[in-house]
Amino acid sequence: MTTEREQGRERERAQNRTRRAPAPGERRQDAERSRRLLLDAAKEEFAAKGFAGARVQDIADRAGLNKQLISYHFGGKEGLWNALTQQWLEHEKALDEPEVPLDEVVERYLRAQFADPRGPRLSAWAGLTGTAPTGPDEDLTGMEARQAAGEIGADLDPAAVLLMLTGATAVPLVMPQVARAICGLDPDSPEFQDRYAEQLRRIVRRLA
Repeated sequence: MTTEREQGRERERAQNRTRRAPAPGERRQDAERSRRLLLDAAKEEFAAKGFAGARVQDIADRAGLNKQLISYHFGGKEGLWNALTQQWLEHEKALDEPEVPLDEVVERYLRAQFADPRGPRLSAWAGLTGTAPTGPDEDLTGMEARQAAGEIGADLDPAAVLLMLTGATAVPLVMPQVARAICGLDPDSPEFQDRYAEQLRRIVRRLA
């Protein structure tokens, strides 16, 4: 008669026979999934608590992963922040297409931030606390090209225009109480978003 110990050994041998190392493609998919989960969790934590306030353990817990994977994939919390910055720069390329009129580009930015307000809120935390890693300088080439094409008046500074438009798209999200007090509408409401987008496009067209 087979003993319980022998049965256990037989089950272990059966498991060893079926166990295999993950294929390279599977390992790559797992790594990409882990990076994606960690980036999304980091964006949530940074937007809610700022760079200094966000804890690596909380980011890992939110992602449902071991915190050691943050060091493995990103080299630590600062690497996560830099990866999010790069992620936004890549997304920005799809928003700011040179052939698209400036007023439409501004609305694209506005709609993208209404859809996911974590980006401007994360930036607000960085500015208020002064603790986040310094990002790359803003490239003004696109704004200068638009000025040369007549979309921005020759007497205007492209840097000042870009700063103004950045603030115009961010304020309803980082200072919703101000937007609500001035406009009498909740910035989360479709009515506010449609009205504000339309007015902002009119203002941008006046820059020419």
